[in-house]
Amino acid sequence: MYDYQTADPCLYAKLKDFSRHNRQNPTEAESVLWECLKARQCGKIFKRQHIIGDFIVDFFCPSEHLVIELDGGYHQLPEQQVSDDVRTEWLESKGYTVIRFTNEEVLFDLESVLTAIENIIT
Repeated sequence: MYDYQTADPCLYAKLKDFSRHNRQNPTEAESVLWECLKARQCGKIFKRQHIIGDFIVDFFCPSEHLVIELDGGYHQLPEQQVSDDVRTEWLESKGYTVIRFTNEEVLFDLESVLTAIENIIT
């Protein structure tokens, strides 16, 4: 399903602008993981900062319905954890598999992150 079909039409233009901004201004961890994913080291096509429903996910593998989220420090805040849980629950209710990694995992243990992703998509 395409992003414009799942997003609230009233929010889509804003989500699209924010998604574009996020792609142009990635975190260090997003840049590192994207270099691996776009090179198809996992053998699948991935999109980054992709709109699904009213959310923008960090990375998305359409063929596997896999969402990959990278969590920076603010994801440890209680209110952000609740928001992340609601987001994950909604995505899973729509048939997506959601996996989360911390920025530190990507930056300091990239091989384990890639192995976890490969284990899900193979």
